[in-house]
Amino acid sequence: MRPVHFDQDAFIFTPMDTIFSAITNIIKKRRSVKAQAMNGNKIPNGHIAAILELANWAPTHGYTEPWRFVIYENPTAFCLQHAELYKQNSLGDNFIPAIYDNLLHQGDKVSHIIIAVMKRGDLPKILPFEEIASSSCAIQNMLLGATALNIASFWSTGGMALKPALKEFLGFGGEDNVMGILYFGYADEYPEGKRNTEIEEKITWVK
Repeated sequence: MRPVHFDQDAFIFTPMDTIFSAITNIIKKRRSVKAQAMNGNKIPNGHIAAILELANWAPTHGYTEPWRFVIYENPTAFCLQHAELYKQNSLGDNFIPAIYDNLLHQGDKVSHIIIAVMKRGDLPKILPFEEIASSSCAIQNMLLGATALNIASFWSTGGMALKPALKEFLGFGGEDNVMGILYFGYADEYPEGKRNTEIEEKITWVK
């Protein structure tokens, strides 16, 4: 007899291999879809809220729960702010109009933009690396949840994402880190998935 899992919410018994198969399918189906490749259709806010709820169940050392999110329902509002931050911090010869224009229009076909931030806790024994890893897990939970809802996503660290100016603009402190700008929307096509090497080339079994 196969082991079963009792779903207390739905009051049904689900075979464990069925659950594993579903999770495997979602993980392998996830793709990065660039913002410009999205189609402009809007995601219900309830779906975004459900994705954020998944983020809250990421692993967290000491229950610090360092992930924080700033959600823009109007992507063009953030893109204007993003482009202006770039302009203000790229004076003189460092300013490239093409980059400004790209940042300004990055969200033209996007439904929601979410800024993911690692907010440093007050437990010094927990290293920043652990908080960054935990926040990354929270983001991955969101990307997988989006995939399950047929929502396209893109995790970007471009533009001003990793610059202090964006962190300060959002009201976060010196030890906090912006983890990236997450673009969510719908897409008509998804890129093919690939890996350059098989998993067997990346593991070592120790007996």
